[in-house]
Amino acid sequence: MTMRAVRIREPGGPDVLQIGEVELREPGPHEVRVRVAAAGLNRADCLQRMGVYPAPPGALQDVPGLELAGTIEAVGEAVREREIGERVMAITAGGAMAEYALLHARECLAVPDGLSLEDAAALPEAFITAFDALEQASFRAGETALIHAVGSGVGTAAVQLVRHLGGRSIGTSRTETKLERARELGLDEAIHVTDKTFAKAVRSLGGADVILDFIGAAYLEENVKAVNLRGRIVHIGLLGGASGTLNLGRLLQKRVTLIGTVLRSRPIEEKIALIQRFARLVPAFGDALKPVVADVLPMAEIARAHERIEGGDVFGKLILRW
Repeated sequence: MTMRAVRIREPGGPDVLQIGEVELREPGPHEVRVRVAAAGLNRADCLQRMGVYPAPPGALQDVPGLELAGTIEAVGEAVREREIGERVMAITAGGAMAEYALLHARECLAVPDGLSLEDAAALPEAFITAFDALEQASFRAGETALIHAVGSGVGTAAVQLVRHLGGRSIGTSRTETKLERARELGLDEAIHVTDKTFAKAVRSLGGADVILDFIGAAYLEENVKAVNLRGRIVHIGLLGGASGTLNLGRLLQKRVTLIGTVLRSRPIEEKIALIQRFARLVPAFGDALKPVVADVLPMAEIARAHERIEGGDVFGKLILRW
């Protein structure tokens, strides 16, 4: 079948994005076909558009999109977990910004009652990424997490998860208004970063047991200064560069663990296992947890959405709908 999709004409700026058509095969035995109502926009989509973060093998190479929500329209012959008509949300390796998506049935999560499909599209990538990072860091109740870029989709999710898990959060941002809004989500302490230094302020607040870092090289040295003894630093993004300098002596003295993680390119079996562990939190959405949606735009305005996210003034997630 043929479907509409956002297509990357060639590597470049937002103007290379256009609505085109692509072919979609029938679902495999363990797959479902989802009619996509909405998809979340992530910085990874911008990097893919620029040609520096290609989709993994097997995913649509010129159709971006890492998360979606919609309704199941067809199921493979071996599918028993899902049924036609069910509202679901999911992360994908790519291709979410299309009218339809093929997903392994166990990759899907049921959308909670009372949550719109637009809101549900803002949930999978941000919350599963934050959940996975906290899990890898063995975050425990009573610990303190330092969350950089706290106004991002993953940042807003991490603030809520830390609170839900019984922890304390410290957030950083270059924008005061984002810190104020993060406080409304439950952020305990806020640090306005103006010159890439924050360790002294974090230490004055008792330090951090776990750091969730989206910045990378630019914050590496300060992270090691800010983290507590036996602290864990999880690198999720590289907005501030991939190569930096590090005082290994301080790393050794504090017995710090550095963790690097990426979700998109993991084998399907690992993703399914992670999604099933995350599923126990889904009933909390609509009450203790909520996706943060900055705006919902028509899919035809995908170029403007990319411009907005690259402008850095978005708090939470931008959602594109059909």
